[in-house]
Amino acid sequence: MATSPLLVSLAVGASVLGVVLSFMLRSTSDGRIVNLGGIPILNAWKFFSKRYDFMSAGFRKAGGLPFSFRILQYRVVAVSGTEARKHFFNDPTLGFVEGYRILIGGPKMEDIDIKTDVLEDISGVHKRLNLLLKRERISETLPTFLEDINRRMLGWGQGSNGSINPFKEVYDLVLQMTVRMATCQEIAKDVDVIKKIDKMYWDIELSSTPTRLLLPWIPSPSKKLGEKAMMGLYLLFLKYVQDGRAAGAETNDPIDVLIRNGDSDNDIVEVIIGAVFTGFVNTGVNTCWALLYLGTHPQWRERARKELDGLISRHTSTSPAGEPFHRLLSSIPFDAWESELPIVDLIIRETIRLSFNVTVPRRNLGKDIVIQDTVVKKGDFLVYSLGDANLNPEIYRNPEEFDPGRFEEGREEDKKVHFGYLGWGAGRHPCAGMRIARLEIKLVLAMLLLGYDYTLVDGKGRPTNVLPKPNRNDIQQARPMGETVYMKFKRVRD
Repeated sequence: MATSPLLVSLAVGASVLGVVLSFMLRSTSDGRIVNLGGIPILNAWKFFSKRYDFMSAGFRKAGGLPFSFRILQYRVVAVSGTEARKHFFNDPTLGFVEGYRILIGGPKMEDIDIKTDVLEDISGVHKRLNLLLKRERISETLPTFLEDINRRMLGWGQGSNGSINPFKEVYDLVLQMTVRMATCQEIAKDVDVIKKIDKMYWDIELSSTPTRLLLPWIPSPSKKLGEKAMMGLYLLFLKYVQDGRAAGAETNDPIDVLIRNGDSDNDIVEVIIGAVFTGFVNTGVNTCWALLYLGTHPQWRERARKELDGLISRHTSTSPAGEPFHRLLSSIPFDAWESELPIVDLIIRETIRLSFNVTVPRRNLGKDIVIQDTVVKKGDFLVYSLGDANLNPEIYRNPEEFDPGRFEEGREEDKKVHFGYLGWGAGRHPCAGMRIARLEIKLVLAMLLLGYDYTLVDGKGRPTNVLPKPNRNDIQQARPMGETVYMKFKRVRD
């Protein structure tokens, strides 16, 4: 039977198209950088949905070389290694804000068409945060933090005993402190308002789906959820800013401090939204993991307890009968919390090394630059996985194990290479909230390690020493993979 000319034409056309597509979508390399190839939107989808796995797989495919891919109309270059780190964290042409604005899903005022100026220059953000996080303000707020912590902990379980999911209750506790440090007393004292803030922030986090980030013009459910939550946060904080301005901005509350600084209402709201989100997400996850690691490493838990007991004995006198434990802690000066807990500092440092391994972005705002023999053009994005340093077996022995002693004098594994530790930022962009974050973690650890006994249990209440690994694709929370781990506690000190 004769073959139809139409079928022949279709077969030839399909073959040609297949050859063309295979040529266009294949990965390519010029010896300096590997273009991942493939369908661009699928690469971008993986970047937004399973970022840690995508970066790891990309470097395996590229044989350790830099690799590039596309997100929408943008070229993105992924880099790794010591020399790349130096450029990434030190080059003044690489924009911090511009990188986050496009490649990271988080709360942004522009999503609800509100223009602000505060994020145009990262130095302006740091200047405002420095106003809010002055040593004097932190010292004044420290006793109130401990009141907040105690009140929240009394609400756990049956008050003196019970079981909690730290990634819920401890997060709520950290949110309480962050709101107090970034907004005003009226919000910090109102539990119902804080619950609303909590829900709206997590709605924004849930809305940061690949669909919303890659196809922002589509009115998807995630887009509607994110915009509704963002507008809710904006209107909520705006009300308190306007109330503070109408009252003359006479207090030392953060909102009044920014009003006196000459900032507009919208700029103040932008600072608050960013500070609260960054503060309670990052500090919350690190506090939770510190508690879990100490729950499975009794030797470090005991060392931390002894150090905290020593802090109390050095800075408090015999307390009056019946004085609550948290008020005893509140008499310890901020300087002592900051400088007299080296063991706790090691624990926090190691916790962050293990739990905080996100991929951070930058955008080249200047002329073309060369990194690892690769030309990064003006307008291109750069991405770098913190795990390239923090989890690198060439820097850290047994990098997946919890071992705070790796930072002690005589070992100092992080000093082997430049920027060998990236827990608090590096170079031109250190973490502006590091001081307050460390204090919040230390206060929670002090209250729990000295005021409570706790064990880790599974969902059926059975003790467990098997600690899951962080889900490093969970960009905001890094919760444990697998079953939920709970803390079964008993209060031993009032």
